[in-house]
Order: sequence, then structure tokens, then C-alpha cells
Amino acid sequence: MSMQNQTVDQVAVSIHGVAHHFGESGDAKHVKALQETTMDIYRGELLALIGPSGCGKSTLLNVIGGLLNPAQGHVDVCGKRVDGPMPHEIAYVFQENALFPWNTIIENIRLGMLFQGVAKSEHEDRAQQSLKAVGLMEFANHYPGQLSGGMRQRAALARALSLDTPVLLMDEPFGALDEQTRMVLGEDLSVLLSRTRKTIIFVTHSLGEAVFLADRVAVFSARPGRIKQVINVDEAHPRKPSFMTAEKFTRLRNELYDLLHDEIRKTVDLGSRGGGF
Repeated sequence: MSMQNQTVDQVAVSIHGVAHHFGESGDAKHVKALQETTMDIYRGELLALIGPSGCGKSTLLNVIGGLLNPAQGHVDVCGKRVDGPMPHEIAYVFQENALFPWNTIIENIRLGMLFQGVAKSEHEDRAQQSLKAVGLMEFANHYPGQLSGGMRQRAALARALSLDTPVLLMDEPFGALDEQTRMVLGEDLSVLLSRTRKTIIFVTHSLGEAVFLADRVAVFSARPGRIKQVINVDEAHPRKPSFMTAEKFTRLRNELYDLLHDEIRKTVDLGSRGGGF
């Protein structure tokens, strides 16, 4: 998806001068997590956020999702100012699937819609459609403990899809999975993006995952984080596994590595001096 020549009405998320810190200024525990950040995220694109640990990626995601009030600036989602959670505009998928173990998969999905306020008459159809979208229909009546880690993450994604929000925030959703499972789920997510045209903001530590999934990759500096550079991938969805062996993929991955190497070294050096971790 090319981000060139996008217009204002195609903006899904607009970040205006957002900065954040934890603790009071002058306090020994004061941490400046995120420097002033401004950017637009467009309808139907997947933007990956990548950078060293502690650089503010998840902080920014939480500000966008209304889970954290920024110390400075503001965010607009679908033309509305974010001042708290927006369950009709934004759905979240976390690294931990947060499924209720005592409920079946389809019951977990129905609960998500119940909390959002979706009419009960819509629950069954939406739940089934979302399960079909992630290939879990035959496991609808299984409990989370009966499924593999990858399948549980599919279920968490199905729950988010059932909410039918235009924006989906994903905070390292595949981070705890093995590489092979991550590859398969990445392919599935690319297919879903091509079908639904949702706007997805995806936090990851994986260079390959960022290149394979994203339309653009925002590269963060070491803490206090700022967007150091934005890389355009410009590859149509859905993406095939063969893209991972293409020269373009290797070139972009290497470009990300070069951008991140010095930032990660700063984080490691800070930790060795007792100022991090």
C-alpha cells in the first residue's frame, strides 16, 4: 500500500505532539519515555512500531488506545479526540491472549461483544464470522487450555475482529510464539488486512516480522523514544511466504538493522552503567 498522495480524510489516527514521562520531574524514579511525536496513520494500512526495549512503543500504543493520558499532546482516532478507551473505534490484541480459561472460545468472543455493548442478536453471527476468518470454527466449543499458543492468539484476534472496530492495536501479539507459528500467523494477518482494510498498529521487536507485515515501519530511537525514521515497504497485501526470500525483503530488513543497531547499543551501554534494565 503506497502512502503517497494520501489526503486528510484518509487519516485514521492522527498523533499530535505526544510526549510522556513516568514519575515527577526531579524525582530519582522520573523516566522520560517518549519524546514529542507527530504522525498520521492512514485507513487500511499496517504501521509497525519497532525499536529498543523501553523506547516508548507500547507507551504510544497505550496513548492511542486511550489507556494512558499523555503528559503532552493528543491523539485523534476516526476524527474523535481520544480521552479514554474507545471500544467502538479501537480493539486491542496483547501479547498475552487474556482469554477466560473457564469459557469456551466462542463464549470468550461473545463476552467481548457483551462488554462493547453489541446487541445480543448479532453475537452469534459475528462470533462465527470472526472464527472463520482465523480458521478456528471447528474449535469454537473448545476451552483455551485445549488449544496451542498459536491457536489461542488466533482466538484473541477473532475476539478483536468480532468487535468490528476500524482500528486494531496489536502489542507484540506473536512475541511469545515460536518462529514458525509467527510466520503462519503473519501470513494470516496479511490476508485479513487485505480483506478488511482495517487500520492496524503493530508493536514488534522482530525485524523480519515488521518488514513482512507492515506498509510502513516507524523506527524508534533509544529512550527517551522518538521516531528516528519511517520506512516504506510498498508491497501489496496479502503477502506470500516467497516475499521473505526476495531481495527487497533482505534490503529492507538490513536497512532496519542499520537504523536500530546504534540505538540498541545505547540501551545496552546505559544498562551496563546501571542506568537501565
